[in-house]
Amino acid sequence: MSRTEVPRHPLRLVRASRVITMDAPDEKGGADAFVILGEQIVAVGDARDLSERFPDAETVDLGGDVVVPGFNDAHAHPSLLADGGLYVDLAPTVTRSAEEVRQALAERAARTPEGEWVVGHNFDVSRTEDGGAVDRALLDRVSARHPVLIIHYSYHGAVAGSAALAAAGYDEDTPDPVGGELVRDGGRLTGVVWERAWMEGFLGHGSRPPLVPAPTMEARVESLRRVIGELNAAGITSICDAMVHPADWKLYQTARDQGALTARIGMLLWYEFFDPAPGLGLNTGFGDEWLRFTGVKMMSDGAVSGGTCLCSRPYRGAQGEPTGGIQVMPDEEIADVIHRVHAAGARLAVHANGDLAIGKVLDAMERAIAATPPRPGQAHRIEHCSVVDEGLVRRIRDLGVVPVPFGAFVRYHGRNLVDHYGPERAARISPHRTFRNAGITVAGSSDYPCGPLEPLYALQSMTTRRSLDGTVLGEGERLTPREALEVYTLGSAAASGEEHVKGRIAPGYLADFTVLAEDPLRADPERLADIPVTGTWVGGSPVWEKGN
Repeated sequence: MSRTEVPRHPLRLVRASRVITMDAPDEKGGADAFVILGEQIVAVGDARDLSERFPDAETVDLGGDVVVPGFNDAHAHPSLLADGGLYVDLAPTVTRSAEEVRQALAERAARTPEGEWVVGHNFDVSRTEDGGAVDRALLDRVSARHPVLIIHYSYHGAVAGSAALAAAGYDEDTPDPVGGELVRDGGRLTGVVWERAWMEGFLGHGSRPPLVPAPTMEARVESLRRVIGELNAAGITSICDAMVHPADWKLYQTARDQGALTARIGMLLWYEFFDPAPGLGLNTGFGDEWLRFTGVKMMSDGAVSGGTCLCSRPYRGAQGEPTGGIQVMPDEEIADVIHRVHAAGARLAVHANGDLAIGKVLDAMERAIAATPPRPGQAHRIEHCSVVDEGLVRRIRDLGVVPVPFGAFVRYHGRNLVDHYGPERAARISPHRTFRNAGITVAGSSDYPCGPLEPLYALQSMTTRRSLDGTVLGEGERLTPREALEVYTLGSAAASGEEHVKGRIAPGYLADFTVLAEDPLRADPERLADIPVTGTWVGGSPVWEKGN
């Protein structure tokens, strides 16, 4: 049934063994049912009482399952994966070695017309056997007839063959662009390119035209439908796409028109496209509960898992040599963009991982807010906000900024974090407990495809702080299961200014909820990721059910 049709049973009474409403600190009262009218919840409480109050309601009995508010991923990149099948999947589960990477690309090149691009994505050098050998020389062995490019899973870097480097105008005499790096070995380009060197050189950010081929809109919509379906299967009902260009905006609008949206979408517009937006009436909150302009995205430094974030103290980094990281935007550009976006009344969502980058962003925010008082509800965000100290935490609290740290990175990328930053600093990355103890609202983020998409995986990471190799990183940063659930429900809703309609099972809230086979607040935190999702409902209708 489409969202435009009038439902045959406008009233639905949903029963479960337990309904975790997130509407009371201790969850006393034992709610086991709620009533839906259209897309909203109108009543919550005891099933027998609600049956008497709403005798005409259609009953949906979920048996022994448990209901929680719909998981809300405040920072992911579904549009990046809407590639229409144009790219070769090089995930470590697909290509386990450097040779398998080469073979997968060569197979695609063999059926690609001469001169056209061969592009792979989802490559993770740290999880691919001999991944360091995936460089310019290996890509040159893929094909002499095609430009070949591999996109890093984080989208902060890439590996290019000689023909691809030449197409971008890069050679051994090319200086590193501002905010980027062309990695060299003995003066020769290795093919590894970081940050703006790859984003502007190949994707066409800034003044350069895009070199990487783009799929058709039809193919992108079908890819997006598949990606959102995977998110629904993980229990996700809302997603904030953390880097949207005009083509992505059109993708989401087209997908909505075609009924392909089965999750609510918030969009962070890439800052380079912000100037014309206010004149078109596009500002924070524009849209509706299904498709909304959430804010403006900008990027101040590199990737924490990739070892390129901007820190005040040097660390080992991605290349295994001491580094302070990469500053993607110069100080003047950071200050200018933050001032203009804030003054226009829009929400800022600034990517900043390292403590030095976070400090620079807060400097600019403080100056912008002093010059122009914020509008009601104009709470800015810092995406990732990975490495902080006490002084930065106080400034974040005083400004009312919402940090959006990684939910699952400690568990999934723990080994890389220790390798890059050392055990002491790695233990302080994604400091959920520190933020909460300071009274700061924290949102939940997968950064998918940079990390696992499953919120339950993130809940296990936040409550145990145990990496895949068994190492506990920052025991003092652990959350309780309820606190972790709050991050992925109420916290994410606050990050988009939607806490009045999302994050709770309560009257007046949207009927978005996730059905679980076990109670996440009573389960062993070490097995939270194993709890099955049995159903996902958005706007009072099921969008995914186990077995269907």
